[in-house]
Amino acid sequence: MAGGKGEHHYVVEVAWTGNRGSGTSEYRAYGRDHTISAGGKPAIPGSADAAFRGDGGRWNPEELLVAALSSCHQLAYLHLCATAGIGVVAYRDDASGTMAEEGGTGRFIGVMLRPHVTIRAGDDLELARKLHHEAHAKCFIANSVNFPVLHEAVIRRE
Repeated sequence: MAGGKGEHHYVVEVAWTGNRGSGTSEYRAYGRDHTISAGGKPAIPGSADAAFRGDGGRWNPEELLVAALSSCHQLAYLHLCATAGIGVVAYRDDASGTMAEEGGTGRFIGVMLRPHVTIRAGDDLELARKLHHEAHAKCFIANSVNFPVLHEAVIRRE
């Protein structure tokens, strides 16, 4: 894909590590394990969801999608707060996503972000709430998916 002004490119390697000796000779013969890496960063151990014969102790693509949406929203929100003079001192998101299986495949039908944010004692709670809506509009990942990404933020002062 050709790069243009304002374009950013991302390269990752996903390497399958689930060959149990006979490759994909049959459906139950292979593991779904893989590693995800990029540019010398620590590898992420991946697999399919346990519901799909994967290793539940490894990250699955569905969790990584929800994590990407949560992380993107968080980063956009922190940026907006910093430029608006809102001092965020703690941020945690209890995000969840729902995937529906349909006709032998599946698709996400929604993600709910539940940020728990603590701001400085004297900062504006209403502005801090409003900035979540703006963060959603600025999130690159949320702008790239075809399902609703909603948020229910809980904001408190220190």
